[in-house]
Amino acid sequence: MTTPDLARDGLLPAKPATLADLVAAVCRFRDERDWAQFHTAKNLAAAVAIEAAELQERFLWKTDAEVERDLADAATRAGVAEEIADVVMFAMLLADRLGIDLADAIPAKLAANERKYPVELARGNARKYTELGGG
Repeated sequence: MTTPDLARDGLLPAKPATLADLVAAVCRFRDERDWAQFHTAKNLAAAVAIEAAELQERFLWKTDAEVERDLADAATRAGVAEEIADVVMFAMLLADRLGIDLADAIPAKLAANERKYPVELARGNARKYTELGGG
């Protein structure tokens, strides 16, 4: 199985593609198939969750060492990459449906996380921001 060359096939400009290019390509794929009619916010949110569950299933009941071993196999890694891409593409479609510009939303969320998780309090631990004791 060969990986399609999206730039060659006219779906994307030559790499590196911008976030806007990727969103446009996903929307173009949807529109060519007349699928927007099925892409309500509820259905897209469900699709994100379902695809995330399919991603989780790849790792279910495995130790971290088993996961690392499995990911060393190119076919397994490619399958995981496909699941991640499904999650991201449905998230892109949901953002598009809701009129959310991911190029604005992502930096805004990073800035909020910077405030919630200052490096001096959060570095090296996995506690939630409410447990960091930063006031």
